[in-house]
Amino acid sequence: MSEKIRIKLKSYDHNLVDKSAEKIVKTINAVKEDKVVVVGPIPFPTQKKIFTVNRSTFVNKKSREQFELSTYKRLLDIYGTTSKTIDALMKIELPSGVEVEIKV
Repeated sequence: MSEKIRIKLKSYDHNLVDKSAEKIVKTINAVKEDKVVVVGPIPFPTQKKIFTVNRSTFVNKKSREQFELSTYKRLLDIYGTTSKTIDALMKIELPSGVEVEIKV
């Protein structure tokens, strides 16, 4: 059943993304299959969105406040998967702040 699985992790907290990627790698290594190769986690560039908001609506128009929202991403490629590794991946519980996208 030798396939390639690509897992993309995305979150606003870099600690959650790193711990989730580490947890996935540990579970795949715990299955102990010789054919399975894990490439990653590969960090993607951090996307930063900056929002500028007026502090006051009328009097102090030049007074502004800026907020920043950072998005962190990681990529994992798993080659040579079997049914055991897929079952192990399905049983993993990841934190709620992490968005996971899996492509087979």
